[in-house]
Amino acid sequence: QVQLVESGGGLVQAGGSLRLSCAASGRTFSSAIMGWFRQAPGKEREFVAAISRSGGNTYYADSVKGRFTISRDNAKKTMYLQMNSLKPEDTAVYYCAADLGVVVYRTPLEYDYWGQGTRVTVSS
Repeated sequence: QVQLVESGGGLVQAGGSLRLSCAASGRTFSSAIMGWFRQAPGKEREFVAAISRSGGNTYYADSVKGRFTISRDNAKKTMYLQMNSLKPEDTAVYYCAADLGVVVYRTPLEYDYWGQGTRVTVSS
């Protein structure tokens, strides 16, 4: 069982930065592939980034590559998403998710546990 709580969202101007955190409880954090997803109003939930269990491998959506950085600290049971050069189209509710499988997927259905989300609004 994994409980996930996101924080760090807010309102920022275009070009600004935010760092999201995802704090996990439970004993399986280091065994979980972790991911960030986002959902804008009227749109489907989409993949943003994922990170392997050790943190050695990271994966990004093309739309955020070079601007966002995913990382994790297994000792602190926390995952991060550093978001730089934010654009209005990054506005969404951001969710962290945990997958107890062994393959990194980009589809929400493959993830077993979800946080409640944190809202990010980027003004132009």
